[in-house]
Amino acid sequence: MNLLPKSSKDFGSVDYWEKFFQQRGKKAFEWYGSYLELCEVLHKYMKPREKVLVIGCGNSELSEQLYDVGYQDIVNIDISEVVIKQMKERNASRRPQMSFLKMDMTQMEFQDASFHVVLDKGTLDAVLTDEEEKTLQQVDRMLAEVGRVLQVGGRYLCISLAQAHILKKAVGHFSREGWMVRVHQVANSRDQVFEAEPRFSLPVFAFIMTKFRPVPGSALQIFELCAQEQGKPVRLESADQLAEAVQERQQYAWLCSQLRRKAGLGTVSLDLCNGDTGEPRYTLHVVDSPTVKPSRDSHFAIFIIPQGRETEWLFGMEEGRKQLAASAGFRRLITVALHRGQQYDGMDSIQAELSTRVMELAPAGMPPQQQVPFLSVGGDIGVRAVQHQDHSALSGDYVIEDVQGEDRRYFRRLIFLSSRNVVQSEARLLKDVSRRAQKKQKKDKKKQRLAGASEDLPPAPGQSIDKSYLCCEHHKAMIAGLALLRNPELLLETPLALLVVGLGGGSLPLFVHDHFPKSHVDAVEIDPSMLEVATQWFGFSQSDRMKVHIADGLDYITSLAGGEAQPHYDVIMFDVDSKDPTLGMSCPPPAFVDQLFLQKVKSILTAEGVFILNLVCRDLGLKNSVLTGLKAVFPLLYVRRIEGEVNEILFCQLHPEQKLATPELLEMAQALERTLRKPGQGWDDTYVLSDMLQTVKIV
Repeated sequence: MNLLPKSSKDFGSVDYWEKFFQQRGKKAFEWYGSYLELCEVLHKYMKPREKVLVIGCGNSELSEQLYDVGYQDIVNIDISEVVIKQMKERNASRRPQMSFLKMDMTQMEFQDASFHVVLDKGTLDAVLTDEEEKTLQQVDRMLAEVGRVLQVGGRYLCISLAQAHILKKAVGHFSREGWMVRVHQVANSRDQVFEAEPRFSLPVFAFIMTKFRPVPGSALQIFELCAQEQGKPVRLESADQLAEAVQERQQYAWLCSQLRRKAGLGTVSLDLCNGDTGEPRYTLHVVDSPTVKPSRDSHFAIFIIPQGRETEWLFGMEEGRKQLAASAGFRRLITVALHRGQQYDGMDSIQAELSTRVMELAPAGMPPQQQVPFLSVGGDIGVRAVQHQDHSALSGDYVIEDVQGEDRRYFRRLIFLSSRNVVQSEARLLKDVSRRAQKKQKKDKKKQRLAGASEDLPPAPGQSIDKSYLCCEHHKAMIAGLALLRNPELLLETPLALLVVGLGGGSLPLFVHDHFPKSHVDAVEIDPSMLEVATQWFGFSQSDRMKVHIADGLDYITSLAGGEAQPHYDVIMFDVDSKDPTLGMSCPPPAFVDQLFLQKVKSILTAEGVFILNLVCRDLGLKNSVLTGLKAVFPLLYVRRIEGEVNEILFCQLHPEQKLATPELLEMAQALERTLRKPGQGWDDTYVLSDMLQTVKIV
């Protein structure tokens, strides 16, 4: 039996609805959900003693079920004489106080201010099928009539899919009238989540338009969004912001419907936000493993990433997450990263908070009553202590935080919030600080305090930093590049001149300064805030052998190259990031590898010196162009890829005849390491220089 209209315009036709209800008979037709699915939001905005008008009632059971739970002052109207007759017959004896009237909602016969609530379940959606002038005029009449028959303080409660043109029309009309506008998302039931073919890919919303008494000259407009039945409404600044927020929820619902239907959609990530503040609380990545053999217990799992470890390759990179999912043995794994600045009371509370939401992302074929395991490393959520937060005019907002690493040692990190999953600088804390932190953590666990508050770890001054330890693999590789200098075994007695562009937390120049006692280091940093950070939080200090110049590295080198007495450096290091996220190369900025600028770098490098560059480039074509340009200026070019990261360390020299085969490189690295490991040098035993050069390739 064909019950669908030939055209959506037929929804506005009396003849269509007469025929529809004649063909359908007495079987109820429920737009957008039954009473059980809508009752929480309806009860929130309707009181049993209020007088309710249901427009476009059709043969839905909603009015009957409201009547049966105490809402007995209900008037129903519909344009179809057939359905009104059906509903009168169905309810005459069982619900004598409820009335059904054939009436056009654009020309209602009620007196002004007759009702407390006008309830509309899908009627506005059915009428507003397009944005043609005739349709819009009909809707204007309908909404004007709704406003006329409502009392001040009354509500127009409209159940809708909130398509863009419908939301725009409803919100625009009532906000211009000075009404309060709230859009409330109706949560899916658990059964709906697991439906093989959900009724709607779009979520269902309730518009709650509250009539205020007109105030002459007032331009006040109130827009609110409530994401769940029991959630706290969030105030928004404009109708456009409200429309954008609704669209985000519709996109999320569409994504969930796609994930329920099929696997392997590619990279899927989303943020779950704090319902009260709108701030991101969890970041989820959906990882499918099609090679995992299906079984009852291998469908689905959630992996909670310990705080502070979301930057590690296994959790922070797509390939790492794929490896994690495959080793975990689930068809679908969702990794969950916890955001700094949010309160978490432990694994149990996180599981309770996420259980319903993550089930919406379950794969097809997931049994409805299947228990979903929550996994983590060591069974806890880790430790993150924000020590300091500030703003830099050049780098934006940043934080200094201490996190617990895999070996339960603590590490201090500098994070730019514009790239919150990228560690800009990192240093290991000394063991006594870590032990104090562990004792304090055990003592304070009973208090269930804010995870990540500054009191979780003592505010540690610079001397709490383990200066002998390099955290960053690319820094270790850059230091290993010093083995390319002549007679590496004599470098501790050689007055080396080094130029380091990019200070960050100062770990790289500080390591050189402390381990090469005759060295002189010039460090160039464009952001004065970073010098303060390095000094206060990372144990950095200047000396007669190490000076920091606050300048643009481009200008500084250009000035040196153009001077009468050009300085000559044995080593020049670039470890400087780009502030432009749109580029395919995030380190260094493109101007630093421009041909003309590289000639200036060449002019201040000694003949046997080495230019070491940290390159982070995801654009293969751009990377090849950079390598070609470097090769044109520095004929001898080695590349060392950092495993599990995008970083590549480039070692550039001027004379190709100095080229060394891998065995010779390793021998020179071992000679340098033997010198650095001498008693009193404070060398990190886990740092093997030759390992850093084992995979070096010549371009």
